[in-house]
Amino acid sequence: MTESLSPDSLLVALGRPHSAGSPVNEPLPLTSTYRAGGELVYARDGNAGWQALETVVGALEGGSAVAFASGMAAVAAALETLPAGALVAHSRVAYHGVAVLLHDREAAGRLRVRAVDTLDHGAVAAACEGAALLWVETPTNPLLGVVDIAALSEVAHARGAAVIVDSTLATPLRQRPLDLGADLVLHSATKYMGGHSDLLLGVVVTREPELLGALVHRRRIDGSTPGALEAFLALRGLRTLSVRLERAERSAGELARRLAAHPAVTRVRYPGLPGDPGNELAKRQMSGFGAMVAFETVGDADSAERVCAGVELITHATSLGGVETLLERRARYPAEVAAGTPETLIRMSVGIEDVEDLWRDLARALDAVAAS
Repeated sequence: MTESLSPDSLLVALGRPHSAGSPVNEPLPLTSTYRAGGELVYARDGNAGWQALETVVGALEGGSAVAFASGMAAVAAALETLPAGALVAHSRVAYHGVAVLLHDREAAGRLRVRAVDTLDHGAVAAACEGAALLWVETPTNPLLGVVDIAALSEVAHARGAAVIVDSTLATPLRQRPLDLGADLVLHSATKYMGGHSDLLLGVVVTREPELLGALVHRRRIDGSTPGALEAFLALRGLRTLSVRLERAERSAGELARRLAAHPAVTRVRYPGLPGDPGNELAKRQMSGFGAMVAFETVGDADSAERVCAGVELITHATSLGGVETLLERRARYPAEVAAGTPETLIRMSVGIEDVEDLWRDLARALDAVAAS
């Protein structure tokens, strides 16, 4: 039956017990060990809560999922499947934690890394020569560039490199990288999947049995296992992902249009805007434009900081994907500056509040900057 269901229905239907008299939800398994004779022996091997979550995410992405203690734990596990000294070509514009981890591994002699503009296919082809892995993020964080997964997968595979796509900002409801040629897809489930800013969790999905086995091994041996409560909360959050994303995405598009007309804003980055560089590719590659908006303000870094400090309903904080709208100036982080993030760029994760309330709050803060 599930083969014919839409992703919206799979979010609700999968990962539940189905025997007579069973609870509707997978119970929270609070145990560190299991009685002998069964499939599971110890908590690092797994539990029914993880498996329920992995069932849902795997089905959404069209592969098999492995859950980890955090998004960064998932990143580390994916990198640890590579042999010592392997070369990783990676997107120059990406979540700064990934860049830091890659360069830490390089400094330790564990990996070699090569940064590349993944919007430049010729540069990617050159960067993938001799590489074991191409690390792609799309839409990119925080510049919201849209990267051609199918084209870059073809380029990388022709040179012997596997492809991993961080699809956190798109979610499985807006983009399926495995269908486009990627070997692995990664999500920080802390964000849209959990959806309530109350957990840390990461997930990697693949269709390759060898990669799946390597990821499970890394989780078990490195101890990067998700907590039972976190997996329970992430699964509960997933149930409402479709309705949350639909509301947030609709508001994001409206806010992006209004921001583009405000005198305190010099540029808006949102793939849903007709003039955005990624608009046409996003129409082909994604089933929606997502709920992330980035914009640049007039003035300097202090002007952008005053916008962030001037909002009241919107929360001035890092992270994204929750029910609440969050914003921050991303160039406050040195790694973002090194990657070329403009000093006045504000990344905004649009939540599910009333869009008119959000605009009044944001416009008030912007008006104060425009008037100064």
